[in-house]
Amino acid sequence: MEYVFQFGVILLVTFAGEIFHALIPLPIPAGIYGLVLMFVCLKTGLIPLEKIRKSANFLLDAMPVMFIGPCVGFMDIYREQGFAILYIALISIVTTVLVLAVTGWSAQLMIWRKRGGKRG
Repeated sequence: MEYVFQFGVILLVTFAGEIFHALIPLPIPAGIYGLVLMFVCLKTGLIPLEKIRKSANFLLDAMPVMFIGPCVGFMDIYREQGFAILYIALISIVTTVLVLAVTGWSAQLMIWRKRGGKRG
């Protein structure tokens, strides 16, 4: 019964994200609204982490199974698209490296500023 309650809390926050998406005229997916809302609820203590921890861990453990369908679809597309897959892979690799670099540099800048501009 504990899992049902915890999962219900997660679904309630997700549903609130859907409502925000319908009410706020911005091109932001409903899932993002739900994630931000869950983050705010957890950080403010409105929803204690222990109230959803078990169900959240279960959902995280089940997440890889959710990628099976898209992977099979991707394999189907490969037969039709051919070389476009290589371009997609190249773009994915380049953008991943760029995101990692910018994130690293941003973190270093924030640490540097926090230390008052001093090294080490």
